[in-house]
Amino acid sequence: MIRLNVSMIAATEDGARKLREAAVELVAFSLRDKGCISYDLYRSETNDDRYMIVETWESREDLKAHQETDHFKRLVPELEKHSDLTMTEFEF
Repeated sequence: MIRLNVSMIAATEDGARKLREAAVELVAFSLRDKGCISYDLYRSETNDDRYMIVETWESREDLKAHQETDHFKRLVPELEKHSDLTMTEFEF
C-alpha cells in the first residue's frame, strides 16, 4: 500500500477558501477511484490556512491511474495555485 501526506499552506485568506473548495471536490471524486482505500482532508485547529490530505492506495498502479484522471488534472493545479504544497510518500 501507498500513503501520501499532502500538506498545503494557503498564502491568503481567499486562497484558503479556494484551496478548501478544490480539496473538498478532489476528495469526493478520488474516493470513487479504483484502489482508493482512504482519502481524507484535515484542517488545522490552530491555523486556518493549513490543510492536509492523507490518502492511501492499494497499489502504485492505482495511484498512477488516479493521477491521470480528469479530476486530478483539473483540481491539483488549483491546490498548487493557492498554496505552498508539499508531499510525503510512504510504502507499507
